[in-house]
Amino acid sequence: MKTAYTHPESLVSVETKYCAGCGHGVVTRILCELIDEMDARGKTIVTNPVGCAIWADLYFDTDTVQPPHGRTPAAATGVKRMLPDHLVICYQGDGDMAAIGAAEMIHAANRGEKFTTIFVNNAIYGMTGGQMAPTTLVGQKASTAPYGRDPVEAGMGYPIRVGELLATLEGSRYIARGAVNNAVNVRKTKQYIKKALQAQMQGVGFTMVEILSQCPTNWGMDPVQSVEWLEKEMIPVFPLGEIKNTLGGAQ
Repeated sequence: MKTAYTHPESLVSVETKYCAGCGHGVVTRILCELIDEMDARGKTIVTNPVGCAIWADLYFDTDTVQPPHGRTPAAATGVKRMLPDHLVICYQGDGDMAAIGAAEMIHAANRGEKFTTIFVNNAIYGMTGGQMAPTTLVGQKASTAPYGRDPVEAGMGYPIRVGELLATLEGSRYIARGAVNNAVNVRKTKQYIKKALQAQMQGVGFTMVEILSQCPTNWGMDPVQSVEWLEKEMIPVFPLGEIKNTLGGAQ
């Protein structure tokens, strides 16, 4: 019989610390599958900062580095420059990457640093109490925006489309946005990540895949509701697909 499903060797078999319905676990699984498929387990280094991403080093059976909040791109830059033959993955959430780490992220992309960023966007601060994040939707409630994000009267600004922002920089070579709310989007997201990782190993420049993910706990929903909310509310604001592809034409 043909094997249809196995546990990735790069994925540690331990009980998860992620909340029920969280999309981080799916993202981790995808990455571990690809690390195995690329036979890169012995040469993979994951940099994961403060936030829900802080748990990542428990699940990747690879080398990991845990930088301070927002400084992941700086750490990944140093690692990749010292070990250019390694697969370096910068694993970040929206609060970390688009808020405290915004300058780090923008300048790393602008320099064309040759690592791959996996940007998990759940539109809220997950670990620290559900505060409004740079990607929180207009009208979406958060612990620091109890009446919903108000960009005008309350001066809270608008959700930042990180993928589109990075696509304007000449150093970025591949930018895509996927989601993990259903099987179809999971498969497409894996394709985007695979393309980004392969491009990294070819040394072409900065690559990033943004992934829309559920956060039932801080959205105040059950897991099923969160999947539906992501489809209905998040995807129209953050459209899925390849945003920038200089590797041979956008698809």
